[in-house]
Amino acid sequence: MSTSDQMGAGRAGLTPRQARRIRIAAASVLMAAAAVVLAVRLASRSSVLVVGVYGLLLVLCGLVIELSRRGRTRLGSYLLGVGLVAALVMDWVVLA
Repeated sequence: MSTSDQMGAGRAGLTPRQARRIRIAAASVLMAAAAVVLAVRLASRSSVLVVGVYGLLLVLCGLVIELSRRGRTRLGSYLLGVGLVAALVMDWVVLA
């Protein structure tokens, strides 16, 4: 048994295909949630800032889905996390 076989035998990680699917699913769920929050926010008050913040989050989710499709899952995960935190901070600080 080679060294790479021994290392892989004890490791229970995700395959690259599984990782891509998980990130695509996460970005899709976040995209749907952002669309719902955008609709609720626009119903309560119409503002260009609301559309801007959640519109950018929707665009970012689409970008993450495309990156994941192309195999750039780690970069997509980082962008998704940073984008979500940025949108939440913007919602809390700017739109409050």
